[in-house]
Amino acid sequence: MKTIRLLSWNVNGFRAAYKKGFIDWLHKESPDILCLQETKAEEAQIQKELKEVEGYHWNFCSSKAKKGYSGVALFSKEKPQRVTEGFGKDAFDIEGRTLVAEYPSFVLCNVYFPNGKSGDVRQQYKMDFYRHFQDFTTGLRKQGKSVIVCGDVNTAHKEIDIARPKENSGISGFLPEERAWIDGFLASGFIDSLRMFNQKPNQYSWWDMKSGARARNVGWRIDYFYVSEDLKTKVKNAWISPEVMGSDHCPVGVEISVG
Repeated sequence: MKTIRLLSWNVNGFRAAYKKGFIDWLHKESPDILCLQETKAEEAQIQKELKEVEGYHWNFCSSKAKKGYSGVALFSKEKPQRVTEGFGKDAFDIEGRTLVAEYPSFVLCNVYFPNGKSGDVRQQYKMDFYRHFQDFTTGLRKQGKSVIVCGDVNTAHKEIDIARPKENSGISGFLPEERAWIDGFLASGFIDSLRMFNQKPNQYSWWDMKSGARARNVGWRIDYFYVSEDLKTKVKNAWISPEVMGSDHCPVGVEISVG
């Protein structure tokens, strides 16, 4: 058995992150696997240095619906056995929100879930995405696969996961139906890894940049590592890294024994 370290980070623009020292940060942290969301770039636009980070295999998925929008990326020291863009639903896969990487011990889903704040149409899209993605993970579990899901879920689960729950109870990202979906997803056989180790309040991964909320830690926990229940005993640690700057989100991480 060996313990591997996985990180997930919504970088709010891959090219912007590069200018803010992303490569130095990656070398310093040296995770076994790094999942990025909201890369906002097509592959042709990405700096060569980001594609050729020493010691890492690289996969990238961009939006085909709109340029400079959405997108996810994967850096992995061990080359995955297989990497798939999307989860088999064209309406969602066209936005470049999902990479599914298969490893000997687990399947990793790196996901940038939709935001519903722009109106009813996108809110319905978000809920449909949630439902179809859960069907996909249920299918993986029925095949006997261990599953890790990470990324920006765009919903704070419980009141402990948001600084101002009452004020945001009618806002997309903390709506009852969104929170109920997380309840149901966990009930389908997944565990919120952070809460295995940390039950404290004020643990946030996103802050509104316009209001200067980060300095006051008025935030939302919307970035997660979920693990299928069969991996529970193999999870050795999970955390949030609010000290890491460069985006309106901060990285989240988990350590898991595999092999």
